[in-house]
This record gives sequence, C-alpha cells and structure tokens, in this order.
Amino acid sequence: MKHATNDNNFVAALDHFVVMIAKLLSIAMIGVIIVSVIDLCAFLLGEIISEPLGFFSVTLIEIFGLFLNVLIAIEVLENIMAYLKRHVIQVELVIATSLIAVARKIIIFDFAKAGGLELAALAIAIFALSISYWLVHRTNRQYD
Repeated sequence: MKHATNDNNFVAALDHFVVMIAKLLSIAMIGVIIVSVIDLCAFLLGEIISEPLGFFSVTLIEIFGLFLNVLIAIEVLENIMAYLKRHVIQVELVIATSLIAVARKIIIFDFAKAGGLELAALAIAIFALSISYWLVHRTNRQYD
C-alpha cells in the first residue's frame, strides 16, 4: 500500500496522463489542420473557377486570414510536439504563436465594423507580446 501512495509514483502517473492528453491533442490538431487545408483549397478553387474566371471575388485579406488560420494550427501542433519532446512548455514558441494569432487579427481587421479602440488594444497586445518574446529569447540565449 505504501508503494501505491508514494508521491513519486503519483507524479509519474500524472505525467503519463498529461503525455497521453498531449498525444490526443496532437492527433486532434492534425485533423484540424487537414480540414483547414481542405477548406482553404476548396475556397481557393471556388474563387478561381467562379466569374470572372481566374480572379478573386473576395479581398486578399480574407484569403490571408484563411492561410494564417492554417499557420496558427501548425504552430499549435508544434507547441504540442515540443512539449512531447522535452516535457516542458516552451514559452518562446507559445509567445511566437500568440504573435501570429494577434497579427492575423490585425491583418483581417475590418475598419468599417470595429473602431480605433479595438485596433489600439491589438497594438498594445502586439507590443506586450513582442517585449515578452524579446525577453524570453534573450534569456534563453544566455543559457544556451
């Protein structure tokens, strides 16, 4: 009984559980990426074969948004893979993923629907994430 309640065994079991969840999440993210790429390809094909032929009826901003959705999904999968390899959350990679996500919001920002306050909030988020990335990157370089 004492062996089963040992703290080290309990922590090892928790670690195993977290690794299994991370593996399930990675499989789910692969599905999300596949569906996102199929959706993007179907959208692009539909735009190319619709009138006028060879031209897009939507703005490039919307197309960039779809591309960035796929890129963000890939970055999330890379975060999960990095965790599975090292069993540590890589803060630098998480911040880089966050920067891409906020940059996507700025790229697809609709000035007709949203105001300056929302844009200012996104700018502050980019600034804070950039400083965070710089600090973490600088700290990581010192320990490498």
